[in-house]
Amino acid sequence: MADDQMNGSQILLKALEEQGVDVIFGYPGGAVLPIYDEIFKQDAIRHILVRHEQGAMHAAEGYARSTGKVGVVLVTSGPGATNTVTGLTDALMDSIPVVCLTGQVPTHLIGNDAFQEADITGITRPCTKHNYLVKDVNALARTVHEAFYVARSGRPGPVLVDLPKDVMTAMGDYTPVSRVTHRTYKPRMKGDINLIRRAVDIMAAAKRPILYCGGGIINSGPAASQLLTEFVRLTGFPCTLTVMGLGAFPASDPLYLGMLGMHGTYEANLAMHGCDVMVAIGARFDDRITGRLADFSPNSTKIHIDIDPSSINKNVPVDVGIVGDVGHVLEDMIKVWKAEQASPDQKALAEWWKSIDRWRARDCLRYENSTKVIKPQYALQRLYELTKDRDDVYITTEVGQHQMWAAQHYRFDKPNHWMTSGGLGTMGYGLPAAMGVQVAHPKALVIDIAGEASVIMNIQEMSTIAQYRLPVKVFILNNEYMGMVRQWQELLYGGRYAESYMDSLPDFVKLAEAFQAVGLRATKPDEVDDVIREMIETDRAVIADIRVDKLENCFPMIPSGAAHNEMLLGPGDEAETPVAEEGMVLV
Repeated sequence: MADDQMNGSQILLKALEEQGVDVIFGYPGGAVLPIYDEIFKQDAIRHILVRHEQGAMHAAEGYARSTGKVGVVLVTSGPGATNTVTGLTDALMDSIPVVCLTGQVPTHLIGNDAFQEADITGITRPCTKHNYLVKDVNALARTVHEAFYVARSGRPGPVLVDLPKDVMTAMGDYTPVSRVTHRTYKPRMKGDINLIRRAVDIMAAAKRPILYCGGGIINSGPAASQLLTEFVRLTGFPCTLTVMGLGAFPASDPLYLGMLGMHGTYEANLAMHGCDVMVAIGARFDDRITGRLADFSPNSTKIHIDIDPSSINKNVPVDVGIVGDVGHVLEDMIKVWKAEQASPDQKALAEWWKSIDRWRARDCLRYENSTKVIKPQYALQRLYELTKDRDDVYITTEVGQHQMWAAQHYRFDKPNHWMTSGGLGTMGYGLPAAMGVQVAHPKALVIDIAGEASVIMNIQEMSTIAQYRLPVKVFILNNEYMGMVRQWQELLYGGRYAESYMDSLPDFVKLAEAFQAVGLRATKPDEVDDVIREMIETDRAVIADIRVDKLENCFPMIPSGAAHNEMLLGPGDEAETPVAEEGMVLV
């Protein structure tokens, strides 16, 4: 045996350290005890002991989304591994780079229905970007390095590495990352310059353009958001963002139309419906964005920029499809635009902005405020106003009405400060995600905007928050309903509220105290500011129970299966339908 050989667990930790890993979110068990024994012997990598493996996955997602680094999860075999499936699928849908390390029974027992055995590579094949079962200790380091490369490259996503117990105790050689290259997976970073020139020509000829931008811009890195901002201002085109793209372009910029899609703004959705050139950048034409596909942006020339070639023409056929990293493509697009001295028809563009300004004047996010009951929109507006001047605010959300209200009313001017479950819509995401963000940014103000139904799904992570003294703030918009379920039941199912009322909720103030946190409550509008200020100024974890209007609905709303110009703006209100006439969009 060579003197420089190590056991598998040591090889694993050395590979993680070489990959720049500084924290692991995990939960031990028999199959991974050799790894935990080596973790105990070192101090280069911090381990955060979660209370549930799903919580570990969401914490790693929050860590990854807020830092741009790969999140890492370590769990045991069997139920430990299967408990990660929801988080893996969530990360796949939202393109979040996570490496999940799962314990496995010894190789000679695989397939024997051994205690806590599960075919996790088979189970997770549809919900990971790639996965591996390591059977040779000498392939371990190479596999781990490759897993990180796959997770962060191209369209990011989760990668699972299954680790049999005997491989973790066997002796083997270490392979440094410098000697590892992936033979087949080499995503294209630079876009085809001829297609970029063609796209610029189409945009320069546009009379009613729109830029539709998504989470791919944030995944590309901070430079991509800066380039997008430069390009939008260079062209003077209106820009809209998906729920995953919030922060990629400053919400304070007058060229920003607000969020697009089912609960997007009136002006963004009608601009998408009426545009003649639509440029999708780092977005995947999700059904919550497109509405009825047959009537999605029906009269536009479509340009799509994405690093994932399988996304091009997948949901919406496009006229120009550019495969490449959006940061690189935007950089080249700016160069071509300037070199060609491109300039759209300024008169037509001015008329287009007049139409958009008329739509804006509808003030689609308005609501009827009250002095008697707290409106959820008001609570979020006050949260934004009282935190907007801080540089270190990170927002996570659970899933439901509160998530959409947060997307509408909390405004982001920079990327990586908004963490939400977009594609999968995972209730229980926000609290563990906030925990992961707080671990990554210990001095930051991290707030989970929550609903009372969703936050309970992973409430056990308050115990983790207590153990590591993480000052996470949980801001619950408590309407005592599964709010989005109740809203759909009201609008689409005749008000038959089947199983959507939560009539056995805990006392959240006492619950906070049970988890060594501070509990606060507001029941009247004039109490909201004081509760928010106390929440912010408290140096411990806080659960703020904001008792909001139980029956408030989230508008605007495009009903499922409807088109962008078939929005509902409020109770009993139907939006006007824009009519194309001689190249103009009238309202």
